[in-house]
Amino acid sequence: MKKLVLILFACLTLYGIAQQAPIVFTSAVHAKAETATGDNALAHAYQNQQSDIQVHGSGTVIKILADDTKGRKHQRFILRLHSGQTLLVAHNIDLAPRIISLRTGDSIEFYGEYEWNAQGGVLHWTHRDPGNRHADGWLKHKGKMYH
Repeated sequence: MKKLVLILFACLTLYGIAQQAPIVFTSAVHAKAETATGDNALAHAYQNQQSDIQVHGSGTVIKILADDTKGRKHQRFILRLHSGQTLLVAHNIDLAPRIISLRTGDSIEFYGEYEWNAQGGVLHWTHRDPGNRHADGWLKHKGKMYH
């Protein structure tokens, strides 16, 4: 009888841990998203052809591109970082508000995911993740947050 009680207790304990696993997993995903900050981190990621890196920085809008309307819609523009590196921003406007007042010469602060390409890289995930599986990103323009 004691063995049965111990086995039942162990099973209930493991069941309780298993029920909490999705919460722990979600937290681990967000904790895993270490942030590279600033131009040096972005230059390093570019030079080493690294992708899937959470980055935080700022730049100046040098070109506003047409929206990407294939699949989810993205507002697209190119930033020049203080280092001179360029960065394409692909801001998902199906999940976050468009920056309507965006103009060439404007400053943008950002937090999102960097993907390497030969032109300087792409910044995406500048929005909240409705599935709560990815670090939330954002853009900041003239003091207003877009996420």
